[in-house]
Amino acid sequence: MMNEDIPQEVITAFTSYTPGLPPHSAGKITILPVGGGLINHSYKVCCQLKCDFFLQKINTHVFTQPERVQQNYMQLWQFVEFEMGGPQMPCPQYWDDDKTLFTDNNGGYWRAFEWMENTVTHNSPQSPAQARATAIAFADFTLAFRGMNTALIQPVIPDFHNLSFRYQQFQDALDAEPYERMSGATTLIEELKARKNYVALYDQITTSSGFRLRVMHHDAKIANVLFHKTKGTVVCPVDFDTVMPGYFFSDLGDMIRSMAGKEESSQGDNELNLPFYKAIVKGYGESMQYELTPIEKEHLHYAGPLMIYMQALRFLTDHLNGNQYYRIDFPGQNLKRALNQFSLLHSLEVYLKKENRID
Repeated sequence: MMNEDIPQEVITAFTSYTPGLPPHSAGKITILPVGGGLINHSYKVCCQLKCDFFLQKINTHVFTQPERVQQNYMQLWQFVEFEMGGPQMPCPQYWDDDKTLFTDNNGGYWRAFEWMENTVTHNSPQSPAQARATAIAFADFTLAFRGMNTALIQPVIPDFHNLSFRYQQFQDALDAEPYERMSGATTLIEELKARKNYVALYDQITTSSGFRLRVMHHDAKIANVLFHKTKGTVVCPVDFDTVMPGYFFSDLGDMIRSMAGKEESSQGDNELNLPFYKAIVKGYGESMQYELTPIEKEHLHYAGPLMIYMQALRFLTDHLNGNQYYRIDFPGQNLKRALNQFSLLHSLEVYLKKENRID
C-alpha cells in the first residue's frame, strides 16, 4: 500500500539504496502512518527485501532550517558512535553515499531511520516508577554528551526556552490591547504578571557561571521515550529535533509539567501529582548529582515552576494574539490551556513553599 502524501521519488530514494550495491528493488512496499506527533508527518515503511524503516517529513513551518535539524542529529549520532558508550540512537538511513536528508521536487524535506523493533511509547506515565525511569533516561541523555562541544549543535528554534523572550511576547500582546480576548483573562493576566520574578531568575541562570550550558533534549516527555514492548524497560529517548544547548531546568521542568500534571484538562483543574513529582526529581537529581553544580542543585525545584510558568505565558499569549501558533479545536481553548497550566503552577508552588524548596 502506497501513500499519496509521499512522493514516489522519496520512497525510491530510501528503498533502492544500500551502501556498496547498485540501485535495487526492495520488493513489495507497505507504508503505514505513525501517529502521536503533532509537528512532523511520520510513517513506517515495510519492505519485502530489506529492513523496515521509519520515514519522516520535516515540518518546515516549525523548523525553518531543516538542514540544521538533520546536521544536529548527525553530530549527536557520530559523537555516540565515536564514544561507543552513549545512549542508543536510531541509525540514520542513507539514500546516497553521504546523504541522509532528501529534498523532493516540491521542496519537502525527508529523512529516515532504522525501525526500532519491539518498542512502544506511552502518552502518560502509568506509575511513579515509570516516571522515574523516564527522568533517568533524559538525564543519561545529557550526561552522554557532557564531553561534546555545545557549539557543534546549532539552534533550530531560536529562543525556544528563553523565558525573557516569552515574557516580552506576552507584554507585546497586552500592549496591542485585544480587549475582547483580554476580558476573559483579566485575573490570569494579573497572576502571571505578579510572577515576573521567574523571569529575573531565568536571567540569573543565563548570566551566571554557576549554571552550565549543556546539550539538552528540550522536549522531555514520556511520549519521546521508547520502552521495550514486553520488558517495560527504557530503550532510548527519541525525537531529537529540538536538541539544542540549554540549561538544567528545560528537561527536568518539562517532565514535571507533562508527567506530574495534565497536558489538557476539560475542567481547568490541574493538581500536582505528588508521587510522580517526587519520582521525577529523585530520578533526575540522582542521575545528575555529579554533573550539577552546587547552585544548580540549590535551584533544582525551580525547574518545574519555570517551565510551567513559561508554558502558561505561551498559551495565553497565543490566545491574546488570536491563536496564531497552537492549533485549537474550539474558541477559547488556548485560554483554557493557559488556565490549566496556571492551576498546576499554583498547586506546585503551594507544595514547594510549604516544604521550603522555593521562596
